[in-house]
Amino acid sequence: MVVPELRPWRAARPHVVRAANAVRPRLARAAGTVRPHLERAANAVRPRLERAANATRPRLEQAAAAVGPHLARVRITGPKTVRTWQYTAGAATAGVALAVTVVTAAGPWDSSGQRTAEADRAVALEGTGGADHGRNTDTSGSSDGSSDTTAGAPRPAPSAASVLVGLGGSANTVKSASTGPALADVLGPLLGEAALGTHHTAAVVDMATGKRLYGTGADDALTPASTTKIATAVAALSAMGADHRLTTRTELEPDTGELVLVGGGDPTLTAHKESDGWASLRDLADSTAAALKKRGIAKVTLSYDTTLYTGPALHPIGVNDNLAPVSALMADEGRTDDSMSGTATRETDPAADAAREFAGFLAGHGIRTTSPGPSRATARATALASVSSPPLSALVERMLTNSDNDIAEALARQTALATGERASFDGGAAAIDKQLAKLQLPLKGARFNDGSGLNRDDRLTADLLTALLVKAGDPAHPELRPVLTGLPVAGFTGTLTSRYTDGAAGVVRAKTGTLTGVNTLAGTVVDQDGRLLAFAFLASETSSPMAAQSALDRTATALAACGCR
Repeated sequence: MVVPELRPWRAARPHVVRAANAVRPRLARAAGTVRPHLERAANAVRPRLERAANATRPRLEQAAAAVGPHLARVRITGPKTVRTWQYTAGAATAGVALAVTVVTAAGPWDSSGQRTAEADRAVALEGTGGADHGRNTDTSGSSDGSSDTTAGAPRPAPSAASVLVGLGGSANTVKSASTGPALADVLGPLLGEAALGTHHTAAVVDMATGKRLYGTGADDALTPASTTKIATAVAALSAMGADHRLTTRTELEPDTGELVLVGGGDPTLTAHKESDGWASLRDLADSTAAALKKRGIAKVTLSYDTTLYTGPALHPIGVNDNLAPVSALMADEGRTDDSMSGTATRETDPAADAAREFAGFLAGHGIRTTSPGPSRATARATALASVSSPPLSALVERMLTNSDNDIAEALARQTALATGERASFDGGAAAIDKQLAKLQLPLKGARFNDGSGLNRDDRLTADLLTALLVKAGDPAHPELRPVLTGLPVAGFTGTLTSRYTDGAAGVVRAKTGTLTGVNTLAGTVVDQDGRLLAFAFLASETSSPMAAQSALDRTATALAACGCR
């Protein structure tokens, strides 16, 4: 999911940053009664908000009207009273309420989900680029169906800079969170709710130091559902690099005149008229038709090559609206509608469908084709044209933001190819395990069977999930930063768009996971003292997915509101 930045608000960014800096000291005092602090915070930041609101007063008024009812209902009591309003109170205190109002009106997110204020700070401190990896396609290909940054490829956009203080580089000035009984007092009752089933585990880690601050069953391996995608992302980025691209190309056989459409494993290849920067099947047809006409060819035998991947194409869950049969050639993930995320009825043979669409585009240029069928390009074939995906960093961000299963399974197979494993479900799982072992991550009890987490036999620990997030923030591994920038933002992007609307909106960034009887959440949060924490909550044998989801959201909100010592 891409959230475009509202350009007129660029000028307002310094005001937003100063307002946030002014608010933060007041958050530490928000554990008392809300109203007096709200009044003092409003008085402190009113001049800055008035200056920022000159250009956008209507939006601020609408946002303030939406926040008002929640503030009126908020009150805070002792940490051990188990009530819903207690755990959302911290995020609805003066500073957060006012900051979220400005955030909502200003749209301070760039196209990858990074806070623009964070990007500005990173630029000021480090002099490097932001988190937007660009969406330009490539016209060069490689024999194995993938493309890296060769001389003919476009220059990749810079890797994301530090998204928050404490993630690395010169911005690493965050205070180290200290452990204490208060954190257990806050999280313990929440994690003990009946909605979280008979078995739950959790871990909270200081991102600045890697020190575990809280854990319950953190080393117990449970079904992780879609939080598996965090592991897939780390493995893929470490194996191939953030600038790697996936290429789809056409080859012409010299003896037979057969035109072969060769799949490179890019599930984001699109046949839509507007490609929005993703690799375009229409563009590939345009370039191919021009190359054929230059050779005086107006009719071809059309074939398609999917041999880059091996093994079963159908996931063990069977035919499912959450995942198309995994193929090295597909357009728009085999979706039969115009959607780009979420569930959708899928083509039973995505490769054949993509080839048929490609034939239609060629026909629009006067190139006649036979009905396409499967084949394999030979070593003697001549390359005609190619299109490449955006950098792998962008694919990872889209996968995590939208919990995209098709991209996840493709990245698992690409990781297998990069590490010498078979490009299958089993090979992808083995490759993920191999790459995480190279990164010296805690794999005890972990078991991978796919890249998406749809397989119920997958097993991960809360310890491993938080370690993955800490590794992604390690300055020594800048190639892993898209794992953090791709996490859905509470109340704003992806699978968290409609969640945390009365809680820690904009403060929690997390990957969700849901299967029948399984609910998980893993990500990062900035607590009340400005500390960056990684957390992972896993629950199994839950009876109500909505109740479990709400319980996990309350737990993450409480962590955000906690200035725990």
